[in-house]
Amino acid sequence: MSPIRARSQTRVGVGAPDLFIVHNLRTFFTPTARRFARFPGYPRGIAKRLTSFTTPSLSPRHGFHLILRLMSHNSLKDRSSHSDERDVVEIKKALATSGADKELAASPAAVLPIACYCLASILMTLVNKFVVSGQNFSMNFLLLCIQSSVCCACVAIVKRLGIISFRDFDVQDAKQWFPISFLLVSVIYTGSKSLQYLSIPVYTIFKNLTIILIAYGEVLWFGGRVTGLTLVSFFFMVLSSIIAAMADVSTTGDLEGADSVLIDLPQVTNVVRNLDVGYVWMMLNCATSAAYVLAMRKRIKSTGFADWDTMFYNNLLSIPVLAVFSIIVEDWSSDNLARNFPPETRNLLLFAISFSGAAAVGISYTTAWCVRVTSSTTYSMVGALNKLPIAASGMIFFGDPVTMGSVSAVAIGFFAGTVYAVAKNNQKKSESARAQADAILPLTSTTLTRNP
Repeated sequence: MSPIRARSQTRVGVGAPDLFIVHNLRTFFTPTARRFARFPGYPRGIAKRLTSFTTPSLSPRHGFHLILRLMSHNSLKDRSSHSDERDVVEIKKALATSGADKELAASPAAVLPIACYCLASILMTLVNKFVVSGQNFSMNFLLLCIQSSVCCACVAIVKRLGIISFRDFDVQDAKQWFPISFLLVSVIYTGSKSLQYLSIPVYTIFKNLTIILIAYGEVLWFGGRVTGLTLVSFFFMVLSSIIAAMADVSTTGDLEGADSVLIDLPQVTNVVRNLDVGYVWMMLNCATSAAYVLAMRKRIKSTGFADWDTMFYNNLLSIPVLAVFSIIVEDWSSDNLARNFPPETRNLLLFAISFSGAAAVGISYTTAWCVRVTSSTTYSMVGALNKLPIAASGMIFFGDPVTMGSVSAVAIGFFAGTVYAVAKNNQKKSESARAQADAILPLTSTTLTRNP
């Protein structure tokens, strides 16, 4: 019998004899046939016939189609149609979910990268808060310029040591990436201004709102999808933000000298007016963060940047922008420099700024390390759970008020982040399984023919 060709004119399953299919199955290699024979519900007798054929001239994909048709062929009298469908479903399920077994659980080898990632992100938040929380600090552009310079220097040193690799600087790539870098400058600047006016727990909770903007931006521009569980997480994110804002206003009112538990309307108005600046910067930070992520996703496809390429170009291109804005906008007089960097704490502040720049490199490296050693599922869960220690660190190290409202807001925000991580992982697995099953097993249109 001649080998099977890809395109056919004789459709198997429409009266074609079993002998035709079985005879052509001698071109399917034995190991795959044995693998199928292990599936539950596999028709008895087929495995014996298949494992006697050993000529490996047919691709596994065509072999899968042949086996499935033999299993569901109407001439197998000992199997009902319901049983045939169950066989196909079992094989589809096994093939589509085989990748799920590769998701790694937390192992001893994964503890170190997870701990390093959490430590780097917590340290960076704390150091930034320490630097910008000074009573007279106003040189945010200078702060960010120093951080970006340190970050570029660290990345270059690590590349020179052979630990990482990324593409060399290219003018064409720089022109394409400059708008993204400018958006990143906006993100970092608005974030630093938010930290200057808001507490770390409130800042951490409100950052969750960026996730909502990104999700609906992906729906509009990338054909994304928002599942029911994702909507539930969005509801809790908004709820935690409202509770955090109410607790922040109430606590600030108490600190301003309210004599009673109930705060009258004029006092609330005054407190809200004082907090308006921080929340305006926070909303701007959420908007610019979402714009940055969405624009970067689109631009990465055209430039082909990897993670380290993105980090290198982001920081390198932001340095001239930050330097120009610092010179134009900020006060460089000796008096203002002395106020921002008092002589008694100047060295400590400069060290903290440099350390935060190096911590950014640490976050990028530990992120890649965490994903490589564990899995994307574990990493996303760690990112969600990491919000709790970040918020708690603000209460511990900066004396942020610990009230029922603030603790409740942090707990709800923590829960919302966890639900969102679970929802996204479930959605990713579902879409991957569906795509894999459709690609591997197109049962309705596969046909076979023989050479004339």
